[in-house]
Amino acid sequence: MPFTTNANKNVIHYQWEDGGHDRTVVLINSLGTHLGIWDPVAARLGRQLNVLRFDKRGHGLSSTSEGAVSTDDYADDVIHLMDLLGIARADVAGLSIGGLIAYSLAGRYPDRMGKLIFSNTGARIGTRQSWDERLAALADKGLCEMAEGIVERWLSPAFRKAQPDDTAGMVTMLRRNSELGYRQACEAIRDADYAAVQAKQQIALYIGGSEDVGTTAHFVAEQASLQGADAKILEGVGHLPCVEAPEAVARIIAGFLLDTGADSLYERGMRTRRAVLGDDHVDRSEANKTEFDADFQEYIVNSAWGSIWSRPGLSKRERSLITLSLLAALGHDEELAMHIRACENTGASADDIKEALLHTGIYAGVPVTNHAMKIAKGILGKPNKNNG
Repeated sequence: MPFTTNANKNVIHYQWEDGGHDRTVVLINSLGTHLGIWDPVAARLGRQLNVLRFDKRGHGLSSTSEGAVSTDDYADDVIHLMDLLGIARADVAGLSIGGLIAYSLAGRYPDRMGKLIFSNTGARIGTRQSWDERLAALADKGLCEMAEGIVERWLSPAFRKAQPDDTAGMVTMLRRNSELGYRQACEAIRDADYAAVQAKQQIALYIGGSEDVGTTAHFVAEQASLQGADAKILEGVGHLPCVEAPEAVARIIAGFLLDTGADSLYERGMRTRRAVLGDDHVDRSEANKTEFDADFQEYIVNSAWGSIWSRPGLSKRERSLITLSLLAALGHDEELAMHIRACENTGASADDIKEALLHTGIYAGVPVTNHAMKIAKGILGKPNKNNG
C-alpha cells in the first residue's frame, strides 16, 4: 500500500498501476468513498491505460487535519502525486466531488491535463442551503447514523435489491470514514463553483445515471450542453456508475480517451499498424504496393488494423499473443515471424511468447508449437534492428 505526504503533512494513500501505456488516467472518488470503488473499472482500463487512484484527505486510508479544505486543495494533491510519479500529463475522470476537483485541475493546471470525464457532477453541485443542512445533520446525528440514508441516495433501487451485501458494504465504508474528512469535503462542495471554468475546459465527456437523485440525468446533460460536450446516460444506474455498471463505464472511458480523432478508419488503422509493426516495416510495405494489390492493402488496414486492432477491449499485448497462437496453429510462418518481431512494440515479452506457444500446443498440437518455437528462437536470439 503506497503512501506519500502532501505539502500539508497529510498522509495520502494512492494506487499507481503503471502498465507502460501511452496515456495515464486519474480516477477521483466521490464524497465518502475510497479508491476501491474504482476497482472493477481500473482492472479493465489497465489493459490500455496507466491508472492512478487515491484517497482524498480524510477518506479511506488518507489522513486529514483541522482547518478548511477546498477542492483546489484536493487538486493540488493530484498534482503532488503526478510529480511524485513522474506523470507530466494525465487524463482525469472525476466522480461527483471528483468532478469538481477535475474542474479545478483544468482551470489551474491546464498544461498538465489531457481529456476530462465528468461523472455525475457539474460545475456546481447542490446549493449552499442544501449543504448547510447536510452539515447541520452531520453535527447533530453523526456520520454513522446518517450512512444508510446517504447510501440509499447513492445506489439505484434495483441495485440495492439485487446486491444487498454490496449495499451493506458501502454503508460500512462510509461509516469508517473520518467524520472530519467527510465534513471538510461537504464544505468544499458547498463552496465550489466552477461555472467560470467552463470555457477553459479541454475535450470533455459527461456520464450520468438515469436513477441518480442528486446529480440527475437532466442536470448532467445540461452541464454537458453548456460545455459543448457529449453526455452518456446509463439506464437504471444511480450516483455511482463505477459501482453499478463498471464494464459500461470502463468501455466509455477507454473509448473516449483512446479515440485519436482520426479522420478515417484507414488513418486510424495506419496509426495502429505503425505502432505494432514499426515504421520501417510499414514503409517497406507501402513502397512495394502496386496497383494490383492496393485495394487489398487498404482492406487489411481498414478491417484488421483500423477496426479490430484499434478496439479498446484488449491491449496490443493481448491481441499480439492471440495473433501468435492463431498464426502458429494455422501454419502461417512468415506472418508468425513478423508478429514475433512486432512483440517488441506491443509489450509482449519472450516469456509471454513462450506461454502463448505452450498454450497453443495443448489445443493445436505439439508439432505446431515445436515448429513455432524454432521460428521464435531464431528471432528472439537476434537483435531487432528494424522493428519487423
